[in-house]
Amino acid sequence: MSDTDSFIDEVTEEVRRDRLFMVLRRYGWIGIVVVIAIVVGAAWREYARAQNDAAAQALGDAITTALQEDDPSARAAALGEVKSDQPIARALAGMAESGALLDEGKSEQAAEVLNSIAADGDLPQIYRDVAAFKALTVSSEGLTLDERRIRYEALAKPGAPLNLLAQEQLALLDVEAENIDAALARLQDIVQSAEISRDMQERVNQLIVALGGAI
Repeated sequence: MSDTDSFIDEVTEEVRRDRLFMVLRRYGWIGIVVVIAIVVGAAWREYARAQNDAAAQALGDAITTALQEDDPSARAAALGEVKSDQPIARALAGMAESGALLDEGKSEQAAEVLNSIAADGDLPQIYRDVAAFKALTVSSEGLTLDERRIRYEALAKPGAPLNLLAQEQLALLDVEAENIDAALARLQDIVQSAEISRDMQERVNQLIVALGGAI
């Protein structure tokens, strides 16, 4: 390489360096802002995670403390005081409260709590259906046969989480209405379902036999 070529390379390198410094002086603040934003974002995520963990811990402690109350009335009152911004947490606390109210013999109040959970549109459908199903089982005495049938049919829709359990209850309503043929037909459909559990299959088969059907 000649001295002239070497000189040209050095000049070119200097020009590139000058241009880089010029760009950094003009736009370097953007990089600084980006770095600061990344650091602040990471810090905020950690803070939010810590806050959520602390809130979940406090909620769990509150529910645990309430459940340790021996007196059902005190237990129900303590669970009723548990508050949360999380729909599922509220639902779990409410279901525990309804259990305490049942232990206290207050089935209507328990049903009210469960029905409020079932009406919570922020909850996943499975929680709402479980609450509605439990409400029906604890307040059935206050409802007519037709009213219970309508509510169980809403839970027995194809694909619903509690479809088979609701179908089983509908079969029992058929028995209550002395419509044994309809009850047996519904029970046979339940047994043939691919989603049926072993415990439920045994229970339904026993009911079929008790009603004079064949399995």
